[in-house]
Amino acid sequence: MKKSVEDLEVSGKRVLVRCDFNVPQDDEGNITDDRRIREALKTIKYLLDNKAKVILCSHLGRPKGEVNPKYSLKPVAQRLSELLGMEVKIAEDVVGQSAHALADALQDGEAMLIENVRYDAREEKNDPEFSKELASLAELYVNDAFGTAHRAHSSTAGVADYLPSAVGYLIKKEIDVMGKALENPERPFVAILGGKKVSDKISVIENLIDKVDSLIIGGGMSYTFFKAQGKEIGTSICELDKVDLAKELLAKAEAKGVRLVLPIDNVVVQEFSNDAPSQVVSSDAIPEGWQGVDVGPKTVELYREVLKDAKTVVWNGPVGVFEFDNFAKGTNEVAKILSELDGATTIIGGGDSAAAIEKGGYADKMTHISTGGGASLEFLEGKVLPGIDCIQDV
Repeated sequence: MKKSVEDLEVSGKRVLVRCDFNVPQDDEGNITDDRRIREALKTIKYLLDNKAKVILCSHLGRPKGEVNPKYSLKPVAQRLSELLGMEVKIAEDVVGQSAHALADALQDGEAMLIENVRYDAREEKNDPEFSKELASLAELYVNDAFGTAHRAHSSTAGVADYLPSAVGYLIKKEIDVMGKALENPERPFVAILGGKKVSDKISVIENLIDKVDSLIIGGGMSYTFFKAQGKEIGTSICELDKVDLAKELLAKAEAKGVRLVLPIDNVVVQEFSNDAPSQVVSSDAIPEGWQGVDVGPKTVELYREVLKDAKTVVWNGPVGVFEFDNFAKGTNEVAKILSELDGATTIIGGGDSAAAIEKGGYADKMTHISTGGGASLEFLEGKVLPGIDCIQDV
């Protein structure tokens, strides 16, 4: 069990907090979605209330180791100041004179932000010297950036070699909720996996087949499974080099007594665009020259039937071409079904799944929406996440 922020004696101490402030902005630099900032507030407020001197850090975008005003965290500092009702000053640099001067001047219960850690090329290399320089700003380290916990960078992992460390509330919740779902789920346990490629989800499928009662497969990768079953898939997306693997996964699920649920009907088009004329066909009757872009209504009802008694559900990946509104219906229906489940633990693994939940207005009906797409995938694969592994145990 990892130390949490509450296990540290923070009063009067300088605490370096790694957050995930990688927020979307418009062309003018205005933040268009501040959810990641708001999710960091619980940890920040705890530290401020307990008289810590809070030094916040994060990356934003991909400045590739160079100072680029486009990726400055200044808009984040402004939004944090508004949300906290106090000024959050931002350093002009990452570990230079400005950062040290602001850190030295911090009073108990005050917060500051250093500039984008990826302005320094050493960050993504997990360079020990850079990690040491980051650590020299503070006396304690708290990681609360689950979205980058699968990256072994200086600010997410390396700095923990030089400071006493703990996780913040956000990462703690991710570990608690997802960890319990994988290790000791209330059953029936159903996983829903979507997305384009089997190759993106191989390890997840293999790990979950050992844990779930039912596994629902949708999205582009379902056509590789259809191919493995000898079905015609028209021009649908398919990884031909993964067909044998799909056969093995189907056999493994059967041997384990896991119900592997594939679509039984599909929305198909001849041209890949939002406005393309479409038709619904049976999954074993996709016409030549047509490609699948969404699950059909019978499949949605099948999903509903599989999910109705579920007590634990993990969902990662859309079941159709979610970026096209006309072919997002299946994904939106899955979100609706999950919102109506009674007494189930529902865990949404970030990315498009989280977007569908948010768009449908179902966020408050979910047990947990993960803040990290890549990190939650690796967690579901059973991988060790460097940004969590580096934290001291209780």
